[in-house]
Amino acid sequence: MTPYEMKKLEMELKQFTVNNFDKPMQCKNLEQVRFYIRELCAKIEELELRFNYVPEFAYSLLAQYNARQNSLLQKDFSHLYS
Repeated sequence: MTPYEMKKLEMELKQFTVNNFDKPMQCKNLEQVRFYIRELCAKIEELELRFNYVPEFAYSLLAQYNARQNSLLQKDFSHLYS
């Protein structure tokens, strides 16, 4: 892929996530976060298969969702066992 194609793919992915995903910190429950993680993983897999390239932004966003999931899990755990 050319640098132009990579940048174009990154911009399309960012627009897709803005239109279809809530920001990680706006997610209020585990099911919502897990849904976005599944969808983002599917999108990453699709990009890998189609273009053999995934923008770094996708992995960064996935890390943010994972961090939010861990935060919500810790919160639920502390409420259950305190």
